[in-house]
Amino acid sequence: MKLKNLCLITCLLILICPLLVFAQLFPAKNYPQGYFGDPLDLPISLSGNFGELRPNHFHMGLDLKTQATVNHPVYAAADGYVARIKIEPYGFGQAVYINHPNGFTTLYAHLNAFFPSLEQYVKKQQYRQEAWNVFLSLPPGMFPVKKGDLIAYSGSTGGSQGPHVHFEVRRTADDVNLNPMLFGLPLADNTKPVLRRLAMYDRTISTYEQTPKLISVTKTANGYVTAPGVVKTPAGKISFAISAYDTHSGSTNQNGIYEALFYDNNQLVSGFQIDNVSYNDTRYINAHIDYKTKATGGGYLQHLSMLPGNLHSVYKKGTSDGVISITDGLVHAIRIVVKDAYGNSSEVNLSVQYNGTPVVRAPMPGKMFYPMVVNFDETDDCEYFIGENCLYDSVHIRYARTLPSAGGISATHVIGYGYIPLQDSIVVRIKPLASLAPEKMNRVLMQRVYGPSTDVKKVRWQHGWATAMFRNLGNFRLIIDEEPPTITPIGFANGANLSRATSIAFAVKDNNDEFMNFRAELDGKWLRFTNDKGRTFIYRFDEMCSRGDHELTVHVEDEAGNLTTRLFKFTR
Repeated sequence: MKLKNLCLITCLLILICPLLVFAQLFPAKNYPQGYFGDPLDLPISLSGNFGELRPNHFHMGLDLKTQATVNHPVYAAADGYVARIKIEPYGFGQAVYINHPNGFTTLYAHLNAFFPSLEQYVKKQQYRQEAWNVFLSLPPGMFPVKKGDLIAYSGSTGGSQGPHVHFEVRRTADDVNLNPMLFGLPLADNTKPVLRRLAMYDRTISTYEQTPKLISVTKTANGYVTAPGVVKTPAGKISFAISAYDTHSGSTNQNGIYEALFYDNNQLVSGFQIDNVSYNDTRYINAHIDYKTKATGGGYLQHLSMLPGNLHSVYKKGTSDGVISITDGLVHAIRIVVKDAYGNSSEVNLSVQYNGTPVVRAPMPGKMFYPMVVNFDETDDCEYFIGENCLYDSVHIRYARTLPSAGGISATHVIGYGYIPLQDSIVVRIKPLASLAPEKMNRVLMQRVYGPSTDVKKVRWQHGWATAMFRNLGNFRLIIDEEPPTITPIGFANGANLSRATSIAFAVKDNNDEFMNFRAELDGKWLRFTNDKGRTFIYRFDEMCSRGDHELTVHVEDEAGNLTTRLFKFTR
């Protein structure tokens, strides 16, 4: 009798344990609560949250509103020390990294200025390196801080579209970003995520070779529902994506969602949670979203399935990777639950059924390429290599060759479509139509064009072939760039008296919108010009420019190596 009871218990455990595993794909978080304070002296209001969908990356922190103004004091969120400083024209602009003794790092970005002694140190290092764009590592004892100490002033530098502070929390050991909303910051959130629509995919073909079936959702007292009652499809294998957003109490900003779970007949199929993302992996957002829909003018759709080339995903499997078979012809009850970081949730229910109608598809142009495989194709004057970590899903890559267009020194080679995303760069090799003199070869660029998007890369030569690497597909050709960039002073002329001026500024233009180096020298010594957002180069008069007559030499070099040098004399 005891043996029979033991067998019964064992059978029950075998049945129940998978359900327990699937019921909670993601373990509960155990981050310290209340350890980090508000880095501003303003009530927290978000214009962007962690995991929000951005071009080619997840948003990796919180965007804290600063009442549409700049120069608010920014404070250390906890005890620690200033570990790193970054200054760049795009991205973070000016940023401070603080390491904390509990194993976390906080980052504060888009700043206007650092606290005075740190500002002086950074400036000294810029002059030592003769570079405005710097990434500095500082020893622990140099700038210790206490929670609430002034560290900087807010701004809108770098990739910012308006005044705010970008705030991140990272694990110090591996620099992986975590969701700051899980650390108990003083932010009220009693609002549920909003579902806009669903999308259904035929997973017998590539996600990039179809237009998904969009399913509208209607909000009811008990959640969201769809119409019609049963969605019928000729696809035997299907997956879903969602369009959704979240807000927080007192805000109407449409921010990103934190988690989504996908159930089929009450079995947890798969889910994603956006909490643990590295900057090394953030481009995998292009496997998380329906990239084709977004790239062709649609909105964001977040897959509830993991594409085969998504190597560092935010997904976990339940009964599958998010693709289900419905060839049984039965009605499948689908439930999708969407959550925010505070546990508020919304769900939508629908029913789907396989209709068994055969689908006749026209053959796709091009060669089928696969993720996790080295793919290549070649012709007499073009070769391209798509590495094993480039593609997220299998897809046909079409190739076509067209006659040279104006300004080209090679045929134009059409490789795929711009709506097929790449994780890593592809290698493209092109032969020019005729041999070139060495001085011409040194000015050759490879140009990629797709729609309004154009970019160029300096080529490497090998046995008469020009080679470059790109992170997008499109139309490729070789061009010669012998036109140097232009340097235009703003608001002053050569020989001007600038005794009352507060700054000097230059606009730099290049015919291909790519220049590599800017260097200014005052009386033969490097002078620090800022270049926020890659626009105007500005020097604000300081102790580096004394009263009297001066010579300012400005050098600009473009991607092809064309150099422009201008000399300006002025009186200070």
